[in-house]
Amino acid sequence: MAAPPSLRRLLALGRHRLFSSTTTTASASPPPQPSDSTATPESVLYNLSSLSKDPSLALDFFRSSAAAGHPVGSAAYNLMLRTLASHPTSAQSHFWPFLRDMQDAGQSVDEGTYLAALASFKKANLAADYASLTAHYTKARDEAKAGNPISAAAEAVREHDGSELDKKLEGIHLPLTETAVAMVLGKLRDYPIKALGFFRWAGRQKGYTHGSVAYNAMARALGREESVREFWELIQEMKAGGMHVDIDTYVKLSRNFQKRHMLREAVELYELMMDGPFKPSQKDGPLIIRRISLGPSPDLELVNRVVRKFETVWDFKTKELFDGIHRALTTNGRFYEAAEIVQRMRAEGHRPDNITYSQLLFGFCKANKLDDARKVFDEMEAEGCVPDLKTWTMLIQGHCEAGDVDKALQFLMEMIEKNLEADANLLDVMVKGLCSHDKIDAAYTLFVEMVDKGHLKPWRATYKHVIGELLRVKKLEEALALLRSMKARKFPPFVDPFPSHIAKYGTFEDAREFLKALAANNCPSHTAYLHVFNSFFAEGRYSEAQDLLYKCPIHIRKHRDITKLFEPIKVESTS
Repeated sequence: MAAPPSLRRLLALGRHRLFSSTTTTASASPPPQPSDSTATPESVLYNLSSLSKDPSLALDFFRSSAAAGHPVGSAAYNLMLRTLASHPTSAQSHFWPFLRDMQDAGQSVDEGTYLAALASFKKANLAADYASLTAHYTKARDEAKAGNPISAAAEAVREHDGSELDKKLEGIHLPLTETAVAMVLGKLRDYPIKALGFFRWAGRQKGYTHGSVAYNAMARALGREESVREFWELIQEMKAGGMHVDIDTYVKLSRNFQKRHMLREAVELYELMMDGPFKPSQKDGPLIIRRISLGPSPDLELVNRVVRKFETVWDFKTKELFDGIHRALTTNGRFYEAAEIVQRMRAEGHRPDNITYSQLLFGFCKANKLDDARKVFDEMEAEGCVPDLKTWTMLIQGHCEAGDVDKALQFLMEMIEKNLEADANLLDVMVKGLCSHDKIDAAYTLFVEMVDKGHLKPWRATYKHVIGELLRVKKLEEALALLRSMKARKFPPFVDPFPSHIAKYGTFEDAREFLKALAANNCPSHTAYLHVFNSFFAEGRYSEAQDLLYKCPIHIRKHRDITKLFEPIKVESTS
């Protein structure tokens, strides 16, 4: 079969179009925004989310909304707190006063906000704020466990069913407000069906009616595979009641669906939101398409649905959307249609770049069309688009996965000659490619060359992989050298495979070398010795264990766990 034509010739070919064509420009107006005159919990969250890149504006909006009596609940407080934590300046000047206001209003920090704020503080090197928030959250959580009706209700729901649950809940005297119901549902997120039972119970109580806050909390709890049917039934209830999924709930649900590979649900939720008043940002469509494209055979029907909805609302395609479509097509081996997308991308003013070419290159590699991948690579350079490290990595990885590791090594050398430095990811790709074809010596040599001589900082996972492969082919000396290298570079040493390997194939001198490699400037713990001794015992090599014992430091030989381990042998030798 003849090789497909190069990218330039592909661009000139017309094929059946998978995606609808739109030629309007990116200057089209954004979709309509919700009106502030009809403030709802959903609209407050939507506006806060829209202002999240400017904490000062977001805080002004929050305060003015609260002063005007608009519905500012737990979700809004937590979103505002996350926004303040995400910007170092506002984190230091506004975060803690706002948290105090939040406490005074009877609102608590939820787990998602706590973790997000911690991540922001860590990124900004705000160690004192990190420690203070940890202490605050731990204290609040412990206090909530002590007789708090919210925690008591959640515990009752987890442990009881039916009429017994009804009696238990009635005895707790839970204040039936939307905030309280939402907080209980938040604590039941790992028990979606039980959470739904509590939601229905609360809805039957006199004087209380679920609003959008409670419905959104319930939706967040049901958004998982085991309760997806109940989730969509709840969404229909919300629509019938004139309520909407708020933007904060959408973000959390969409992220969860994508993480759990529930891509159809992610797309349907995206369509729901794009049809409503609280539309996701422009970046969401391309992100969902990218997630779909990460699979081995992307579902192009799902991609098409996202594209159609994006175009209906925004009336144009962004470069990111084009890249998402292109990625899905190239991953599926639909190279002619991918070329047509590039043609339309150019027509709408978007220049193909490293991302575009790299995706085509990846598709050819995945389809084992390595010659075509190299042609794309050469054409990319000819077009003045200089391949970056990611592009080289893709080309090298493609050849490794196709079994041509010699060519992959050649490309690595070519890349280095062009003054591009490898990173930990490329080293991992190359090393694993060599190991998968039993070129363990070459993998070890490359690793040492790039780490010890090239001063590249590798991943710990790469260390582990090479050590495991070296021990598999009984190269203990080289594996110990990498163990020492790990110690020298402050990595937690990967010790797990050594004791059993030495016990099977080594000597007590090998065991001593292993323990020395662990020691560095201090003696290994007695636990390390115990692992080695137990491994020798498991192989029935008692004499080697005793030889090692005689060479141990006195405090190891006298340790009670060590003496207890050897007592049966001493008894047996004296009897």
